[in-house]
Amino acid sequence: MTDYIKSSFIIEERVNINGIPAIIFRPKGVKEPPNLIFYHGWGSNKDTQRIRGFILAAAGYQVLIPDAVYHGERNPLKDYGKASATEYFWEVIFTNMEEYTRLENELILKYNADPDRIAIMGNSMGGFSAAGIFTSNKNIKTLIVFNGSCSWDTFNKIYDGDMTEKIERLLKRAGEKDPFKHLSMLKDRPILMLHGDSDSLVPVDGQRDFYNKICPLYRDKEKIKLVEYPLLNHFVTTNMMEESINWLGRYL
Repeated sequence: MTDYIKSSFIIEERVNINGIPAIIFRPKGVKEPPNLIFYHGWGSNKDTQRIRGFILAAAGYQVLIPDAVYHGERNPLKDYGKASATEYFWEVIFTNMEEYTRLENELILKYNADPDRIAIMGNSMGGFSAAGIFTSNKNIKTLIVFNGSCSWDTFNKIYDGDMTEKIERLLKRAGEKDPFKHLSMLKDRPILMLHGDSDSLVPVDGQRDFYNKICPLYRDKEKIKLVEYPLLNHFVTTNMMEESINWLGRYL
């Protein structure tokens, strides 16, 4: 863990929410800031996302960043290579989805969050998690996905060869929960997708498929947006953060 980021106008608090280690960032002097829950990617953790928490809090948001299971302080894996990702990737996403209500309730009951002003954001695996959570929680105001996917079946084409019963079961569940198959629960809700067009880990094709399918359903086309960054691989850039803050200012 690094502790070199300090601020005189942002409060950083390390918390444990019913067994989920997390960090909360709050702008000082703002009584009722809008709220944002940020999910990290595969092999990352809450601490490696602190700078993004500071940036978003500096823009006026109360930001909660939890550790996903098997990451950070939650029984981390020895390595996060392909074999581990194959076995645990979807299990982590489904656990994030199941745990969301605990985090939301804590924000509302203990940290004065307005239940009508909560957004959700995630990078890579965290983007998959955020998309799944947003799909099944109509009260969340807006969704922002960095380098993730809202078309899970498209992404899951990467799985090939012999698979264990556990992996087959997880892929089946992913197919059932796929946001792409639940467009009626998403249409007309603000969704921003930011993705490098040269992403080698999570190809942008899934986001293109999702956008092309759902965009015609929107009455207000401004509420659904896919931004592709030329020649960018699997990274979050300053431009992505700026685009996100502008989006939150409009829809949260």
